[in-house]
Amino acid sequence: MSAKRISTREYKQVAERMKKIQEEQKLIVQRMRKIKYKIAILSNKGGVGKSFVTVSLAGALAVSGRKVGILDGDIHGPTIHKMLGLPTGFGMLARPDGTIFPVEVPPGIKLASLGLLLPEDETPIIWRGSLKTTALRELLAYTDWGELDYLLIDLPPGTGDEQLTIAQLIPDLTGFILVTIPSDVSKVIVKKAIAFANRLNKRIIGIIENMAYFKCPDGSIQYIFGKGAAEDLAKEYGIPFLGQIPIDPRIREANDRGKLFFLEYPESEAAKAFLKAAEKIIEIVEGKKEGSDEAEASG
Repeated sequence: MSAKRISTREYKQVAERMKKIQEEQKLIVQRMRKIKYKIAILSNKGGVGKSFVTVSLAGALAVSGRKVGILDGDIHGPTIHKMLGLPTGFGMLARPDGTIFPVEVPPGIKLASLGLLLPEDETPIIWRGSLKTTALRELLAYTDWGELDYLLIDLPPGTGDEQLTIAQLIPDLTGFILVTIPSDVSKVIVKKAIAFANRLNKRIIGIIENMAYFKCPDGSIQYIFGKGAAEDLAKEYGIPFLGQIPIDPRIREANDRGKLFFLEYPESEAAKAFLKAAEKIIEIVEGKKEGSDEAEASG
């Protein structure tokens, strides 16, 4: 079978597309140099509250004095903007050269998300893998985060296009934080996420267990979805255990109202658990405990 010849026009189009990709990859490297720690939040299973965990960890890191940004990498179901009180279609400022500026919300969290660009909540993004890869590459290339201590990337469930794109495009990715609930089903699926990170030779910073338990008004504790899955996984694979987040009906209420639960209910057990998780993350990736100026930062 003879090879098909391509026209001069087709060749130029391919060459231009490749040149653009190379330019965007160079921009990504330049942008990421200004960000100390790049952490992807991975669950591999839907319904575990990964986006809520991402937003809350960002809030906890911000109140700990860190400059924090969130890239919503969930192309088909972006929700981070809603949790931070930003309506769909809010928009992001851009320069003529294509540079995008993330939106900043209290307590100093910068956000870039396709959800801010959609015309309405019901608008679906019907894209194949190549388009999703292009969108993530362009968000990484053209978003001007400035200098950040932490960039958290909220990933959709699974170990496919978006996860691979982030792992391969971001230079010096600090690692993954895994999110699970204490059910046996979630425990099994998270093992796939662990294998995914290991296959890519990427660090697992820790694992956090959401919806760990419910504290009744009488003080008794009910383990609605099971008990101890994240701790078991942490021990089995030698992964740092970042903590347990209890079930709190106010979490759903705050998310629906676009209020950051972490700020609305700072005295709640869940908010305190996120503060402790943030302290552990800082200790792990920066190499020092909060409040210690003597330990040297690393990353």
